[in-house]
Amino acid sequence: MKIRHPWLVESLSLGISLLIRWWIWSLRYRYIPLAQSFHPSGKGTNKTNGPAEANKKYLYSFWHENILVPAYQFRDQNISVLISRHADGQMIARAVERLGFTTVRGSSTRGGVEAIKGMVRTSRNQHIAITPDGPKGPRRRVQVGVAFIASRSGQEVVTFGVGYASAWRLKSWDRFVLPVPFGKVILMTGQAIFVPPDLNEEQLEHYRLRIQAEMDRVQTLAEEAALGRMPAVATASGVSKAA
Repeated sequence: MKIRHPWLVESLSLGISLLIRWWIWSLRYRYIPLAQSFHPSGKGTNKTNGPAEANKKYLYSFWHENILVPAYQFRDQNISVLISRHADGQMIARAVERLGFTTVRGSSTRGGVEAIKGMVRTSRNQHIAITPDGPKGPRRRVQVGVAFIASRSGQEVVTFGVGYASAWRLKSWDRFVLPVPFGKVILMTGQAIFVPPDLNEEQLEHYRLRIQAEMDRVQTLAEEAALGRMPAVATASGVSKAA
């Protein structure tokens, strides 16, 4: 269903943002950094992180199905989110903005060039958040655009996964996740990946595969941790609660 009427867009975006705030607020949430802490607020920063590291801006990459948790947990943290230009994109963009994000419109299929330019501009002062398998999939397959934006912006890619003790999934292309209210959720970040500038197509594919492998690894570990099977690598890194 295409939703275009301005009044309806505003009303639905307000309702969505309020629902997200209540829904995700109810969850028991833990952030587990597998390396140093990459929480946008700087909370939980390891002793090895200096002031410069705490102030760095990153490109956060998470699967499209997991968007609800970071949409709430990373609100009001100076993050710009890439939102597709599909028919309902305006409603999604307004809902995201009500949660405290700025948005850049575009995707791999619509407005791609403008989106890349916009993300590079905002990367000078803000974190960037991207769902690299959106807006239409294939599910959990990183598209080369995330490596290209990282190369142009100079921001390191921070991959993270989200694991749920209990959740419902929609019958959509991404199997969109609706965590059960008051359930346990694990958000986990892995190693930061630096993508050098001025890469050719073959080199960008190399980094796309690196990002894919790290996203798969972190997502698997997050899912295991949420089910109580805390991997040794996660335990060794320590666990910190996020606000």
